[in-house]
Amino acid sequence: MTTPWGDRALARFPEDPRDRLRAWDASDEYLLRQLAEQDTPLSGTVVIVGDRWGALATALAAHGPVQITDSFLTQEATRANLARNEVDADSVQLLTTQDPPPERVDVLLVRVPKSLALLEDQLLRLAPAVHADTVVVGTGMVKEIHTSTLKLFERILGPTRTSLAEKKARLIHCTPRSSGARGTNPWPHSYALPDGIGVVSGRTVVNHAGVFCAERLDIGTRFLLQHLPSNRGLGKVVDLGCGNGVVGTAVSLADPEAEVLFVDESFQAVASAEATYKANGAPGHAEFRVGDGLVGVPADSVDLVLNNPPFHSHQATTDATAWRMFSGARRALRPGGELWVIGNRHLAYHVKLKRLFGNSQLVASDAKFVVLKAVKR
Repeated sequence: MTTPWGDRALARFPEDPRDRLRAWDASDEYLLRQLAEQDTPLSGTVVIVGDRWGALATALAAHGPVQITDSFLTQEATRANLARNEVDADSVQLLTTQDPPPERVDVLLVRVPKSLALLEDQLLRLAPAVHADTVVVGTGMVKEIHTSTLKLFERILGPTRTSLAEKKARLIHCTPRSSGARGTNPWPHSYALPDGIGVVSGRTVVNHAGVFCAERLDIGTRFLLQHLPSNRGLGKVVDLGCGNGVVGTAVSLADPEAEVLFVDESFQAVASAEATYKANGAPGHAEFRVGDGLVGVPADSVDLVLNNPPFHSHQATTDATAWRMFSGARRALRPGGELWVIGNRHLAYHVKLKRLFGNSQLVASDAKFVVLKAVKR
């Protein structure tokens, strides 16, 4: 990536030489160019929110920024990209969306997330640290910035305007108010699950901002809950890509002897899963882990993996995440262990499962979804 301060070598994480997706886009370049052209003072506490793969943090590392992200993979990408450019890892302070934010923010740079709820949560959490002289600049591709995005900045921080578009990217300029009502943070949000989904029917689910389908149960998860394994003695179970943890909680309620590992690369998701599990008084044994799928889980140690894989990486449609999840599951499962997958019919996950496991069985289907099972031989 070419920046006003020189070129930076960047890669997504985990790095894959076959991956043609860049670790930055035109909105990152636009923001950096604007900061240089306007001679923006990058002093005091510089906070970068929503950096996708560490491109902004790596480019601005000389200014000692604080990066706040919901993504474990973003943190790992940032560490790798700093090392790739021979920049001291301590140059950037890495915080998660679950960590207390800095007490004072002098420069706030926001890469607009896909989730408006996550943006709302982060702006409300940062608002007390923002003062009248704080420089606030947001950035995103044109398709990511909507009227609702601008209204959110204006409601929480102050008067907001947008730039002209360049290479389909746009900037958001916000002038913070010195004081005034910033609003109450509505997150995390809880709701009661519907009937007809087994043991978790009517139970409470807790969602932190940005977690998939935070307002209601998504139809794919609903379908999976209706067709979970019904036998007891499931052993060690992984809710892989756990989101709000409703699937793993259902397993624990149905089989109190099961040991359930909730894992997701989202800090918000794992916090939601733990809150959902505790809210329902699940009697089993649970572990909550933020990480890169099943990396770090010993081989041949798991009896059952339950997975609803994402097929988007930010704005890009890709099966790379699903493939890595399936591969990780095969390594972690014991011989005879099972991977259960819920997915849209058109994604043809059965092809991938047959390539990896040598088998794929249809458990259930409807007009939109399939539940598939693969057994490690």
